[in-house]
Amino acid sequence: MRFAVPLLVPALTLAVPGFAGTVHGRVELIEKGGRRASDVSDVVVWVEGPKDRPQPSGATIVMRGKAFAPHMVVVPVGGTVDFPNEDGIFHNAFSVSGENRFDLDLYKKPNRRGWTFKAPGLVRVYCNIHPQMSAIVLVRDNPFWARATADGVFAIPDVPAGTWVVKAWHERSGEASQTATVGAENATALTLTLDASRYKRLPHKNKYGKDYKSGEKY
Repeated sequence: MRFAVPLLVPALTLAVPGFAGTVHGRVELIEKGGRRASDVSDVVVWVEGPKDRPQPSGATIVMRGKAFAPHMVVVPVGGTVDFPNEDGIFHNAFSVSGENRFDLDLYKKPNRRGWTFKAPGLVRVYCNIHPQMSAIVLVRDNPFWARATADGVFAIPDVPAGTWVVKAWHERSGEASQTATVGAENATALTLTLDASRYKRLPHKNKYGKDYKSGEKY
C-alpha cells in the first residue's frame, strides 16, 4: 500500500503596501490694509501626528553685517545648526526657547560654533550684543513639512494615510491650521490663510532677561 505524503506548502505573506498621499495647496499671507503678501517663501507648512523619524540633517546661519542669514531654517530633531561669525566683532547667539535654549557665548571671525536641537518646536534666536539680530529655527519631529514658494504653493509628499492636522506658520502671523484626510493614492488640496495684519514688532530681552544697554536700536 502506498501512503500519500502530505505536501507542506509554506504560508504566503502578502505584502500590503503602505498607503500614502500628497498634501498640497496654497497659503496666503494677509498684510496690513488687507493686501496679500507678494512673497510668502518664509511660510512653513507641516503635518502634525505621523510618527516617522526624519533623516538627520543640519543647517547654517551666518552672522554677517550684524544680521543672521538666512533668517529662518528648518531642521529635524537631532539636527545641528552651525553659527559661523563672519564679522570682525563679537557676537553671542542665544535662545531662551524652552527645551531648546542655548548660549554660544562670545566669539568673532573666523570662529564658528553650533548647537544640536533635541526637541521639536519654534526656537527664537538672538544676539546678546546686537538687539536688531534675530533668527528662527523650526525643529520638526517628522519629515512631513515644506516651505511655500514665493507665490504660496506647497506640496508635502508621502504622507501616511490618516486624518492629520496641517499647520502653516509665519513669523508675523503665527499659525493657521486645517484637517486633512489622506488615503491611498489620495492628494489632499488645502488653502491656508495667515493673518499678519495686526503684527507689531516688540523689543526682546537679552539672555539675562534684562533690557539691552547698548546704543544698538532696531
